[in-house]
Amino acid sequence: MFSGIVEEAATVVGLEKDKGNLHITMECSFVNELKIDQSVSHNGVCLTVVHRDDKTYTVTAIKETLEKSNLGLLETGSKVNLERSLRADSMVDGHFVQGHVDQTAVCTEVREADGSWYFRFEYEPVGDNITVEKGSISVNGVSLTVVNSRDRSFEVAIIPFTYEVTNFHQIKAGTVVNLEFDIIGKYITKIVRQILEDKR
Repeated sequence: MFSGIVEEAATVVGLEKDKGNLHITMECSFVNELKIDQSVSHNGVCLTVVHRDDKTYTVTAIKETLEKSNLGLLETGSKVNLERSLRADSMVDGHFVQGHVDQTAVCTEVREADGSWYFRFEYEPVGDNITVEKGSISVNGVSLTVVNSRDRSFEVAIIPFTYEVTNFHQIKAGTVVNLEFDIIGKYITKIVRQILEDKR
């Protein structure tokens, strides 16, 4: 479980394909604090640390993950948003993020707004995935508030700190991002749809 409060945008230093899997090697400032078998969110995807040395660590993304996220698009030098899992005694900023990406979306517009930025994303709705105005959504693992919610698109407003600390500074029109919709919203949508179907 995560909160969507990204610790840093780390750098990909190695990629190795292994049949349908992809081994991703990263450099980050807290590599010496990581342990083998530890869960870390990568652009919102929960992955397990499988190797670590003094400067880098490696995680493995399986075929299912690569098909439903943007991790298969990574290149050496790409920036990836990292967050370690929540501790039971920690304060919860952001919102509850599972690290289970629902689908991807495409950035269609970036607008400057006198010191901040608006990013618009479009997606094809899948299952019970919806956004609501002022609701929560995880974009590349970043907990954000939805604005201008539409059936197939939404916007988020990004402050300078988030723009610099995360990989939002590299997102432009055409960039593919990972989405995890709010878990409470997904449950409510599913329940309501089931009730409506039962009444038919």
